[in-house]
Amino acid sequence: MMANIREATDSYEAWMASRTHVVGDDLLLKHKQMAAAPFPFLRATFYRWAQTWPKLCPELADAPTVLAVGDLHVENFGTWRDAEGRMVWGVNDFDEAYDLPYASDLVRLAASAQLAVEAGHLSCKPERACVAILNGYAEWLDREGCPLVLADRNRKLRAAVREKKGDPARFWERLDALHAAKDAPTGAIEALTSSLPRADGPFRIARRVAGVGSLGRRRFVALADWRGGKVAREAKALLPSACAWALGEDGRIEYGNVLKQAVRCEDPFVKIVGSWVVRRLAPDCLKIEMSDLAEERDELRLLRAMGRETANIHLGSREASETIRDDLSRRPSGWLHAAAKEMVKATMNDWRMWKRGHH
Repeated sequence: MMANIREATDSYEAWMASRTHVVGDDLLLKHKQMAAAPFPFLRATFYRWAQTWPKLCPELADAPTVLAVGDLHVENFGTWRDAEGRMVWGVNDFDEAYDLPYASDLVRLAASAQLAVEAGHLSCKPERACVAILNGYAEWLDREGCPLVLADRNRKLRAAVREKKGDPARFWERLDALHAAKDAPTGAIEALTSSLPRADGPFRIARRVAGVGSLGRRRFVALADWRGGKVAREAKALLPSACAWALGEDGRIEYGNVLKQAVRCEDPFVKIVGSWVVRRLAPDCLKIEMSDLAEERDELRLLRAMGRETANIHLGSREASETIRDDLSRRPSGWLHAAAKEMVKATMNDWRMWKRGHH
């Protein structure tokens, strides 16, 4: 018999604590966010997905395997600048990357879209969301992928993802307000120092609380003045994917491998340094929440772009594209929507149980 959500959470968090320092207050905040609504609950509980998805969607468990995102959802996308200074849009983090059937990413993305619809973040019908995701994915597989650069192309996508709260002055005010970190470990300090340009003066290190699924892990930010303006770098503690916990494996950190092999315009500031992932923080280099999207946007185009970017990641598994196309051709019509509905139902049941116990 499978453990319930509370038992699974206790087990996963004990596993996590055996591998990294856990910030207790951040974990309590995560538990509170899990109780708030189904959408943040899904974001916070990839470990539960890794445990339940193979059992609830067994007909998809034999799909071709790729190095997958794992924790894919409609708010795991963001923007960054590539080596040419161009704005690029795509998957924002790969904390949970693991070898998985390609369908796991698609079903999780579709399930998150359905929960976003129910929360009022999206207005399209879940069935049409699934069609848009799958069409974008299949189209980009056939094309062998292409990064989504927000310059002369992808103008409508650029219009959809522009940030409403993107005032640079306000962005730096929020970072300046972070409390100084008194307990930053040597590894994090060295990772941050190696990523900063030579500063005009001293830099300070602050603690940052961000994300949902990664709450409980340590995050530190280095802030400095450089040539007339501010610069910032963030170091976040890395763990093996929760899939390792669910499968009883030792696990490995695949973050760097995804970055190397995906069809992608790399962010030159993202580095894996020991057990830390370091990235640049800037007003134009952030994860995009649904509330940040422009009010006037083509939602189906946006979801199709998410499907395309998912294909960009999966195409990093070079031998998989032909077998994925063959597998997709054999799937019955509506398979993605049916699987997403099953996972949404399970997620809602878990959320209700969690909410009842969180008072």
